[in-house]
Amino acid sequence: MGEKKRKENYEPQFVFDKRNYKFMLIGVAFIALGFILMTGGGSDDPNVFNPEIYNWRRIRLAPAMVLLGFAIEVYAILLKPDSKEEN
Repeated sequence: MGEKKRKENYEPQFVFDKRNYKFMLIGVAFIALGFILMTGGGSDDPNVFNPEIYNWRRIRLAPAMVLLGFAIEVYAILLKPDSKEEN
C-alpha cells in the first residue's frame, strides 16, 4: 500500500531548469558562431600565399567567441536551479 502511494506521488525531475537550457543554447550558438568566423581565408592555389588567413576576425574574434561560448556553457551547468519547497 505504501509503495503504491509513493509511486503515485512520484514526479520525475530534470537535472536542469528551463533557464539552464536557455543558457546552454546561447553558449552553443556562440561556439558555432566562433567556428563559422574562423572559416575561409585559404587560397585555391597552394603555391600562392593569402595573407587574409591572418585576419583580425580569424585570429582574435573567432577564438574569443568560442572561449566565451565555453564560459557560458560552464555558467549554464553551474547555475543554481530555483529552490522549491518540498513538504
